[in-house]
Amino acid sequence: MTKRIRLRTLLMGGFFALLFVGLVFRIYWVQVGPASAQWAEKARKTWMTSEQIPQERGKMLDRNGAVLAANAVAYTVAVSPKRVAQLEKENPDWHFADRIVSKFHNVLGTPEDKLRSIIGAKRKDGTYLDQKEVRPDGWKIDKSVKDRLDTFTQEMRTLTGKKDVGVYFIQDQKRYYPNGSLASHILGYQNKEGTAILGLEKTLDNALKGSPGSIQYEKDNTGAQLPNGQVTMKPAINGKDVTLTIDQDIQFYMEEAIRESYDQYHPISITAIAADPKTMDILGMASLPEFDPNQYWTAQGQDSFKDNAVQSIYEPGSTFKIVTLAAAVQEGKFNPEERYMSGSISVSKKSTPIRDVKRGGWGEISFLEGLKHSSNVAFVKLGYEKLGAEKLRSYIDAFGFGQKTGIELPGELAGAISFRNNVPREVATAAFGQGGVQVTPIQQVTAVAAVANGGKLMQPHLIKSISDPATGTKQVFEPKVVRQVISPESARKVGDYLETVVSDQKIGTGKIAYIPGYRIAGKTGTAQKVINGKYSPDKYVVSFIGFAPVEDPRIVLYVILDEPQTPLAGGGSVAGPVFKKIMEQSLRHLGIMPNLSAADQANTLPASASKDVTASVTDVTGMTTGQAKTELKRHNFDAMTIGGGGKVVQQLPKAGSTLPISQPVFLLTEVTPGTLPDMTGMSLRDALEMCSLLKATCTVKGEGYVVAQQESKSGADLKVSLTLAPPGQPPQQQQAAAVSKGGTASIGSVSKGTSPGRASASPAPNG
Repeated sequence: MTKRIRLRTLLMGGFFALLFVGLVFRIYWVQVGPASAQWAEKARKTWMTSEQIPQERGKMLDRNGAVLAANAVAYTVAVSPKRVAQLEKENPDWHFADRIVSKFHNVLGTPEDKLRSIIGAKRKDGTYLDQKEVRPDGWKIDKSVKDRLDTFTQEMRTLTGKKDVGVYFIQDQKRYYPNGSLASHILGYQNKEGTAILGLEKTLDNALKGSPGSIQYEKDNTGAQLPNGQVTMKPAINGKDVTLTIDQDIQFYMEEAIRESYDQYHPISITAIAADPKTMDILGMASLPEFDPNQYWTAQGQDSFKDNAVQSIYEPGSTFKIVTLAAAVQEGKFNPEERYMSGSISVSKKSTPIRDVKRGGWGEISFLEGLKHSSNVAFVKLGYEKLGAEKLRSYIDAFGFGQKTGIELPGELAGAISFRNNVPREVATAAFGQGGVQVTPIQQVTAVAAVANGGKLMQPHLIKSISDPATGTKQVFEPKVVRQVISPESARKVGDYLETVVSDQKIGTGKIAYIPGYRIAGKTGTAQKVINGKYSPDKYVVSFIGFAPVEDPRIVLYVILDEPQTPLAGGGSVAGPVFKKIMEQSLRHLGIMPNLSAADQANTLPASASKDVTASVTDVTGMTTGQAKTELKRHNFDAMTIGGGGKVVQQLPKAGSTLPISQPVFLLTEVTPGTLPDMTGMSLRDALEMCSLLKATCTVKGEGYVVAQQESKSGADLKVSLTLAPPGQPPQQQQAAAVSKGGTASIGSVSKGTSPGRASASPAPNG
């Protein structure tokens, strides 16, 4: 018996010994053997975790550095169906779910039935979800909306005595456009999914978006990072910043002016484009209807997203006569003193006569008078008789019509030049911009700019430079000359002839655009629209195009309205006043002051006027503060200095700006002063520029003008919160108005944290 026990013990001992040896060998094989690296990698995956590091999308700035688009802090609202169910079970008298539904419905606008389905969301096994986001209404909301819901959350914590009440806010980023709808068709927008839609956001997406980074680290069984664990990090690469050619102030003047006309005449659309003819920098481009890229989902139909400047084609009418005039001057076919009989002209026996806008015409007049009257007959003689079909078409092609300009916007159309050279009437009507001539507004501006700049056709562009903040490198986009179309001497003559269209206050069709003290060259356009293959007797496209000053052109400007609702629709009467308002404001903004004669001054200023209501700000940068104040006082401006320096480093508003003399000019004397001036009464644009100058992080609440500001410092960082409200409200209502508007965001440093086809028949097209 003892022997048997010993034998069994020996066998069991041998078995366990072999098992132990096998285990040791296996451990050695796994940790040291040839397969050790493979096993170690598998093990590492069980205790390693990774997270994505979001990058920041690049900013878009105007030509002077004002922020037009930037990333801002946003929040996504989420609820825990599981936690809400627990709290409902603990105390049904709280009606916790009903409270959440009511509050979220009032703040976010989400239907109550949808909110109840979110709060009650379950898995397939019937258990409640741990968390569910409130989409789309609670997705990437502004801080002001988040704060309202956060106040509600605090109330629920007090009611329940619980820290976790099942409502959460996930911090995120979104694209923010501090000026709302300003330049919306140029900028485009980025939707909540992070996809770039329309405009330069889409064209420049690869440059703006950057790339995300990542971090990998070792964790313990609770998910916490191990203090001495391995960490691998790939840094995020932020997007590049893009400086545009547009001037935010000129863009504002344009949108303000076309909105007034849009509200008065209710056209299908109205478009305005301003450019520097010497470089073809687009200084402003606006189109109505429009949209707010911050709330793109509220746009009134797809027409709001259409950029008519590059995506609509029109028969231009008499503004196109500039092309025919330029060709005739270049070819030596235009004699301003030569006379002809106005009224009507026949180009073939089979077609009806082409008539001037005034039945019977003006009798025998000179070709220069014909230009001033916008006589169709004069341009039939110039284009059809003197130039001929082939020569006329060659100049139309040379001025860039029928082909895309190459501007950096998606969806640009090429227009169409479809008149037949062997059909006399088609050639004749093309000479004054109707029939087989269909163009885009940007083509019109590019062609007239060629006349203004000495005959050079240039490619229009919106991008001035692209900067990489990580490397400090900058890609600068230089002006591009396409071809020389006419000689500088011919261009000068054409400019002088077009000036008479505006300056002749008796017969000039563009006389309404006359601005005392400035030499303006311009041309009106009133084109009948083609409806169902025939020219309509009462539907028009009206326009005005011109440039100034004639002696040294700085701006070429085009205004076009599609079907203004008025029986007296005309390029001069409807588009002319818009052109005049934009042009005068823009010239003054650029520091080009009027050269007024004594007669002009007497006609411009009332006798009782003791001093100007507005004036242009002079440049005082580089002066001592005393010199600057004296110089500004000469122009009736008060000055406020910021900082303790002795010389003016920067000024706000910048030199050349036109503003009421009641508004002070701020003089920055240090690069990084520690305090901000009182900005009460400032527009959002000026306030943001002030924050940018002083390198302050600025958050904005509400819309309108600054009614309150609150400053704080975190180390060397200066932060300011601005409250805005519409003008004209009593002070006690302004704060409430600002809060109700919401819309808080922080930005940059302004900060880091906010054809119709050819007509089969055509009555007399109008000039």
